[in-house]
Amino acid sequence: PKAVAEKHYQDLSSKPFFGDLVNYICSGPVVAMIWEGPGVVKSARLLIGATNPLESAPGTIRGDLAVEVGRNVIHGSDSVESAEREIELWFGDKAGCVDWQPTITPWVRE
Repeated sequence: PKAVAEKHYQDLSSKPFFGDLVNYICSGPVVAMIWEGPGVVKSARLLIGATNPLESAPGTIRGDLAVEVGRNVIHGSDSVESAEREIELWFGDKAGCVDWQPTITPWVRE
């Protein structure tokens, strides 16, 4: 919903592009996810690429799939604190609704 998008990007509310950003986020489906693991924020940011797709490395999501800052395809939290706030915003008390343990975990984590 629009209210969630506005709250998610509230730190950008004074920017001239804020309205367009909110409208873009609300213009189609959003797939909200919680990624977890050691150093996940840093590794996710590397996988996602730079905010400006033209500065993103080939092989990153934005480097391969986006061409404009205003349509950069994906959002990723920039810190653990942001992630915690965004998880609460998007999932609320349902953040733990799916509790599962991938069978690969013992093979990839100590």
